[in-house]
Amino acid sequence: MKSKRVGIAGLLHESNTFLPVPTQRCHFERGSLTQGEALLKRWRGSLHELGGFLEGARIHGFQPIPLLATFAIPSGTIEGEDFEELVTTMVDRLQSASPLDGLLVALHGATVAEGSRDADGEIVRRLRHVLGQNVPIIVTLDLHANVSEQMIAHTNATVMYRSNPHLDQRERGLEAAAILARTLSGEIHPVQAIERPPLLISIAKQHTQEPPARELYEDVRTVMAWPGILSASVAMGFYYADVAEMGASFLAVADGDPALAQKAARWMAHRAWERREEFQGRLPSPEEAVRMARQMAGGPVVLMDVGDNVGGGSPGDSTILMAEVLRQQLPNALVILYDPESVQACVRAGVRQEVDVSVGAKTDRLHGDPISIRGKVRLISDGLFTETQVRHGGWGKYDQGVTAVVETEQLHTFVLTSLRMAPMSLEQILSLGIKPENKKILIAKGVVAPRAAYEPIARQVILVDTPGSTSANPECFNYQYRRRPLYPLETEAKY
Repeated sequence: MKSKRVGIAGLLHESNTFLPVPTQRCHFERGSLTQGEALLKRWRGSLHELGGFLEGARIHGFQPIPLLATFAIPSGTIEGEDFEELVTTMVDRLQSASPLDGLLVALHGATVAEGSRDADGEIVRRLRHVLGQNVPIIVTLDLHANVSEQMIAHTNATVMYRSNPHLDQRERGLEAAAILARTLSGEIHPVQAIERPPLLISIAKQHTQEPPARELYEDVRTVMAWPGILSASVAMGFYYADVAEMGASFLAVADGDPALAQKAARWMAHRAWERREEFQGRLPSPEEAVRMARQMAGGPVVLMDVGDNVGGGSPGDSTILMAEVLRQQLPNALVILYDPESVQACVRAGVRQEVDVSVGAKTDRLHGDPISIRGKVRLISDGLFTETQVRHGGWGKYDQGVTAVVETEQLHTFVLTSLRMAPMSLEQILSLGIKPENKKILIAKGVVAPRAAYEPIARQVILVDTPGSTSANPECFNYQYRRRPLYPLETEAKY
C-alpha cells in the first residue's frame, strides 16, 4: 500500500505591535529558514514541534513532504512585502507538491504582518485554498496565541502547547501527527470549537506549573478524558499584539461531534472566567526587588526583567534593573545586553584590555539610559551555542552574534551581544566560561520562559515590574484594534 504524502510547513513569529522596528525577512533567515530537504535535515530529531511532525511521520508510516519552515526571534510587526514573500513561497511549494493527503503546519498564533493583522489566519486560509476542503490540515500553536475564528475555520484540528516554559513542543507535534494519521485512516473525523471569553491573563500568572495557570491545564486534562474528545487546549493570549482576537481562548477537538467540542470549550472557558481575578496581580518594583535580593543570604537571585522580555519582543537592552543594582551598591551581578556598538568597542580594545564603554539602552528611552562602565574585556566569543536539554523554544541551536564579556572591579559581569537573544538556555552563559551559580544576582530578560534554564541554579526567582515594551500591565498600552470589553481593562465585562 502506498504511504500517505503529508506536507510539513511552519512559520512562527510572536509579533509585538508596539515596537517601532519591523521584522524583516533577514530576521527569519537569522533564526531559521529552510525549504525542501534542508527542512528535514534542520528539524529531524529536534525538540521542536517540527521535530515531532517528522518523528510522527516515521511512527505512522506517512511520507513527509517538506515545504517551508521558518522562525524569527519575537520582535515587531512583520513587513508586508517580506510576509507576502514567505507565505507565497510556502504556497507555491504546496502547489508544486500537490496532490497531498494531509498537511501539518507549525504556527505561533500571535503573528502580525503589515496588511495582515490575523497573519496566522491568512496563512491557513491560503493553504486551504490550494488544498480544498477534503484534505485535512492539522495545526500546532503556541499557548500565547490570540486565536481567530479564521484559524479555526480553515483547519481540521488545532493543538496548542500545554507547558510554559514550553517544554512539550515535540510532544504536541507528535500529538498533531497522530490526529492526522487517525484522520487519514478514517478512524476519526475531527471537528473543533473555540470559546473566547473577554479575559486577559497577566503574563506574570502564566507559569503552568504554578497556580492559577496550573488549574487551567488540569481542566484540559479533565476534558481530554471525556468520551469523544480528541484534544483540548488553552491559549493564554498575547497582549503585546494589538489585534481583534487579543486575549484568552479555549479550544476543543471532538470526533465528529461539533456540539461536544463546543460544550468542552465552553466548560473550560466558564471555569476560567469564574476565577478571573486570580489571573491578575502585582509585582515588586526594581527598587523593591533589588532590596529583596540584598536581604537573601547566598545566591544567585534571578531577577526577571518583565518589561524587557526578549521572548515578548523587547529589545533586550534595558538598563533599569542593573542601574538599580548599582544604585544600591550591590556587587557581583550579571546582565546580558544587546549592544552591537559596545561589542565592537570591546573587539577593537582586545581581550584583557581595559575599556570605558556606555552600555545598553541604545534602542529607545523606554528601557532606561546607557550605563557607563569601566572594566576588562575577559572574552570575545562567536556567540554560537547549542542546548541539548528540553528548553523553551526547542530550537537547539542559538546565535547571539559576536559577544563580549566585560568584568568590573565590583565583580559585575556584562555580557554584550550583537544579536538579540532570549534567555531560554543557560548555555548562553556557560558557553562563555561563566559560572552563573557564583553570582549574587542574575538579571534575565524574560518572565516565565527562562525558568526552565535558571531555576535549577537559582536560590530564588523574582519577577520585577520594570517599564518597557513588554510591561506586565496592559494598561500601559494604547490599543486600537482589540475587542472590548476585556477584563480587567474593563471591569464591567461579562461572559
